[in-house]
Amino acid sequence: MKNRIFFRELTLLLLGIILVVSCTDEIEKPVFPISALISHSIKEKQVAFTALTHSAVSWSWTFGDGKTSTEQNPVHVYEKGGYYQAILTATDSEGNKAADTLNLALSLSAYNYLTGNPNAPGYKGKTWKLATNHTTNTDFLGNCDAALTTAAGTPKPLPNGIFGQLGFPDAYKDEFTFFNDGKYVHNNTKSSGSSFSALLNQMVINGGKDITNAAGKDYGMCLAKYTPETGAKFTFVEKEYLTVASVYGADGKLTFKDVMTLDFTGTEFVGFRDAQRKIIVNKISDTSMQLIMFMAAGQKYYPANTHVLVLSMEVVK
Repeated sequence: MKNRIFFRELTLLLLGIILVVSCTDEIEKPVFPISALISHSIKEKQVAFTALTHSAVSWSWTFGDGKTSTEQNPVHVYEKGGYYQAILTATDSEGNKAADTLNLALSLSAYNYLTGNPNAPGYKGKTWKLATNHTTNTDFLGNCDAALTTAAGTPKPLPNGIFGQLGFPDAYKDEFTFFNDGKYVHNNTKSSGSSFSALLNQMVINGGKDITNAAGKDYGMCLAKYTPETGAKFTFVEKEYLTVASVYGADGKLTFKDVMTLDFTGTEFVGFRDAQRKIIVNKISDTSMQLIMFMAAGQKYYPANTHVLVLSMEVVK
């Protein structure tokens, strides 16, 4: 009898403890505030997004290409490669919101490499300058013929820092900034307002009165005063036929097929200033590009091109 009473009282005690603990758990269960975080995976131009959220009851996505979604975990296919900014906004039952942003770089094009990521914090375009390393990139002085043969008496590749060795190191100092919207800024203040130029072209323009350093005259090059244009624009074409005046071409013309090109408004140029300012982008990556720039070094044939400068550029950090 005493044992039955004892077990009954013990059972009631245990039930009471369980009830108390259960009630305590319900009272102390935390309520998380609204929060949002984007997780993702990429395959070429397809992105699988996952919304990692607390207390959310709805989700709103913008993908940076004009498209949107209200799915919690959407899969989105971008039509073109490029830089995009995806934004997730999560909302809880009381209307409170939380957001997260993801910057994407998908199947980047040559134009993306040229202009940089417009979604990067403090984006101010992408700035380039002539590289002093010529050997790694096989830079050279060539003839303006179909094969771009190496000019007689010049090495291929050029020695590193060759223009400094020739007496005009400021040839490396101009900076050229390309913006995603087509804006172009040329800065030559580091070379006291002078830019790397063709000697003959300067003589034609104004008798050479703007030439500030003619140390490269044996190769048809110099430094000359130049005032960069305000509000300049550039045009980049990924594949086209470019026809230029050339002493080596039939009827004085030469056509380069399926090449990337850069052209500029007004008197602007990149790298080297001469009569032919539309140039070829031979190759480009995120950190370097090699340009084929034309030079008219024969007074008898001006403005037909006699040579090309195949020079590399590097990103200014």
